[in-house]
Amino acid sequence: MLRGNDRPVLMQGNEACAQGALQAGVRFFAGYPITPSSEIAEILAEDLPALGGRFIQMEDEIASMAAVIGAALTGVKAMTATSGPGFSLKQENIGYAAMAEVPCFIVQVQRTGPSTGLPTSPAQGDVMQARWGTHGDHPVVVMSPSSVRETYDLSIECINWSERLRVPTILLLDEVVAHMRENVTLPAPASLDLWSRPKPALPPGDPGFLPYRPGPDDVPPMANLGDGYRYHVTGLHHDERGYPLHEGAEAGALVRRLCRKVDRVASELCRVEWVGERERGPRPPSGFPARRPATVVVSFGASARSAEAACRMARAAGRETALLRLITIWPFPDAAIAEAAALAGEDGELLVVEMNLGQVVREVARAAAGRAPVRHYGNIDGELITPMEIAAEIGERGGPARG
Repeated sequence: MLRGNDRPVLMQGNEACAQGALQAGVRFFAGYPITPSSEIAEILAEDLPALGGRFIQMEDEIASMAAVIGAALTGVKAMTATSGPGFSLKQENIGYAAMAEVPCFIVQVQRTGPSTGLPTSPAQGDVMQARWGTHGDHPVVVMSPSSVRETYDLSIECINWSERLRVPTILLLDEVVAHMRENVTLPAPASLDLWSRPKPALPPGDPGFLPYRPGPDDVPPMANLGDGYRYHVTGLHHDERGYPLHEGAEAGALVRRLCRKVDRVASELCRVEWVGERERGPRPPSGFPARRPATVVVSFGASARSAEAACRMARAAGRETALLRLITIWPFPDAAIAEAAALAGEDGELLVVEMNLGQVVREVARAAAGRAPVRHYGNIDGELITPMEIAAEIGERGGPARG
């Protein structure tokens, strides 16, 4: 059932994801039940048929991803949802979607791994897999919500970017955000800005139509299979007709274009939120830092909720502290990290908080480029990092308090 903005509702993160997908126009889901993402499939199994859509439980995650690609090629907005082990199985077909430029939306609700790990416990250990899980250089967009309402909003945003850029997009949830419930009021459907894939200007049968001839934004218009266009789809390097290439230079030019279409819009894609004493938004809090040393905590997903509370505790103890919450994970928000490092300075630090042994921290260190020390705090115990743990870490090594 589609929900509007008539009243606040108590909603789970996975339910918000399903609702966002339906409002964005998703009408096909293929997947296989896996904790902690199963509620998404359960909701869509009930709601998609009522909206004229299709739900299918496939025999495994490999087939699920293949079915999503097939549906998307016919013009349908299509998605799947999974967790760590299933995400591993999807990787080959995610690479196929990237090469064939097939829009598709993938929800990955992270749990503790590796292997089957702790199926019902939270983690954030799939950050690098989301970017580099499939082989070769390829484009991808990954966003990570920290609240139930943001899960709804970013589901729509991921679907929009997938359609606009013809790339796989990934919503990187974690078990905490997926399963917690919050009171949310959803926007009116008419207020949503929904995007659709670019369509060819030439009619079916026109000999001038080339399915992979890019526009000025490096994105080719996309014809639907079955509409009468001559269309060849392959995971091989291919020319503008879709036929396999055999020349290395042309193959390299193709992959560069695939990556460039995301790079072109990186400034739009790379979203962060700064959280200070009385301010939150895309820019650093005014007046921060009042004095050095200062600590900028960098976090994302559920960990950022704990980090925000920890920063309040640290400020109450007289320490200059702010949170930089990453919303977009890939492409990585290098400019925001560089700004954070410049604010912290050599006497301050960037403290990266994540539920893993160190994944985002490596990108933060790269983007900080020596402007400030970078330190990691994380765990893999299947438990959410608490505000007290983070506050203690800030107090222990974050420099002397003011006053």
